[in-house]
Amino acid sequence: MSSVLGVSVGAGAVRMARPHTASPIRPIAPHSFDLQTIPVVEHQVEELAAEAIGVTLESMPGIAATAIAYRSEQHANALRAAMARQQLTNYELVPEIIAAVEFAQATGDIRDISSLVVYDLGSSGLTVSVVDTETREIRHSERTSDISGDYLDSLIREQQIASGRIAHPPDSAGLAALDALCREAKEQLSTNTAVALPSEQGLVLLAQENFESLIMLAIESSARMARDVIVRSERPVHGVLAIGGCARIPLIAKVLERWINVPVIVPDSPETVVTRGAALMARPVRTVIQTPQRHAPTADSMLDDDELSPAWLSAPPKRRRGKREINGAVLTVSALAVVAAIGLGLGYGPQVLTRDSQSSDPPTSVSPTSPPRTTTLDPQIAVAPASTPESAESVAAPPPRRTTTTEAPAPTPGPNTIVVPGLPPIVVPTIPPELFPFPAPTPAPR
Repeated sequence: MSSVLGVSVGAGAVRMARPHTASPIRPIAPHSFDLQTIPVVEHQVEELAAEAIGVTLESMPGIAATAIAYRSEQHANALRAAMARQQLTNYELVPEIIAAVEFAQATGDIRDISSLVVYDLGSSGLTVSVVDTETREIRHSERTSDISGDYLDSLIREQQIASGRIAHPPDSAGLAALDALCREAKEQLSTNTAVALPSEQGLVLLAQENFESLIMLAIESSARMARDVIVRSERPVHGVLAIGGCARIPLIAKVLERWINVPVIVPDSPETVVTRGAALMARPVRTVIQTPQRHAPTADSMLDDDELSPAWLSAPPKRRRGKREINGAVLTVSALAVVAAIGLGLGYGPQVLTRDSQSSDPPTSVSPTSPPRTTTLDPQIAVAPASTPESAESVAAPPPRRTTTTEAPAPTPGPNTIVVPGLPPIVVPTIPPELFPFPAPTPAPR
């Protein structure tokens, strides 16, 4: 049975979720997903996510779709580049906020809420958004890195060092280890009243009451930011969805409800809400390969291309003659023009016109818009001017079907008429002897 994969990419960890069934039945229980968390250690988070997805898809070929949640457009571009380097294409990117709303609707936590505040406090920052749950439209959203899970960890660290129970680490490795210990203390204080964690530098000892007083100013500042986002969205809200790892802290829900005066919903495992919501939104991506449309070669395209082009060679013989017919017509007109120019240059225009008018039929007037006229010698040779696009199209189109008509017999060629097969009769003008008198014959000597 095929399955889907949801992925969230945070600053401190990459989380993946797979539903137990391909089509989970709603409402969904929090334990109906297989969850996996990969901490970010000396890796760029986007590269780590792409590598983890590639390994998962290879080891589980039954996964048919993957959805990756992104925070911003810059985050999305970094994810696309990392996935391209892994040569992975069957995935889609979904906004983190919409993925969270998808999961909350699937579980029924926001069933009667049409306008929702999504309060996402993670390790790297806080994002507050106002969302229309019916249309999935994000009315307004803001993010800050001044308030984050890492900042709360630093408050615990500085308080422990200031109390004298913890020595300041001598190097960066010791500082990172102490930060991890303070993070664990913060997570345990979400359910315990006090923690005592030993380390190389000393004992991390903290009560929940002291912890809440330590972080109260930062949490109230985040609630003030959420209220300002609601005001700037110009939309009334009916509930707050608190997600992210820090949403486990009980103080956050209390402060938000007091500042915003609406119910605050904290799902189970709030740090995986986005991951599970992305899994519910995963759909197989269909790759559509667009191929250029092939059009049948038209007469105009064949006339514009070279005669030896494949389109012209593959055309039917009847249409292939278009260019040859035009070439024959051009040769005919050119020959007549040369002969007429010679006659006019010698000054025998009137004699030629008079002789031609006496030996041929009166010319028929042709309107400029009349169709091309074909000669009686060869019906395939179209004698038409090729100076305008309209005439070129009429020549290139197949000749219309004509009914057979009885034509008058051709005039009898005169003594000065040259008949060439395939060409109209050519009349050669006669040069009068008066222009070039021959010398009188010299009488023979007696």
